[in-house]
Amino acid sequence: QVQLVESGGGLVQPGGSLRLSCSASGIRFDLYHMSWYRQVPGKSRESVATITSSGGTNYAASVEGRFTISRDNAKNTVFLQMHSLKFEDTAVYYCHAYGLFQVTYWGQGTQVTVSS
Repeated sequence: QVQLVESGGGLVQPGGSLRLSCSASGIRFDLYHMSWYRQVPGKSRESVATITSSGGTNYAASVEGRFTISRDNAKNTVFLQMHSLKFEDTAVYYCHAYGLFQVTYWGQGTQVTVSS
């Protein structure tokens, strides 16, 4: 049974930082490209950051320079370090795994709220 479990969300003031974690089980983690997506009510889910199985990274323009995605294959975990958070970063953040034969998995999401 495949599980992606996100943690680390919460309430933070503008300019603050949060670190999200996504722990994976039931997959050969090191073979999967891992991504973070986010979604606000009434809008489509958008890609925030991706880290490939070989460690290459890609970011949405809106988070470039503020967010950092990383992975620890020994712990089957992907992280999203978020700095200089803005009101518009408020969303539910989802972990996503993409593997061979276009197999994909999603986590259940974790809420990030940026508010003063």
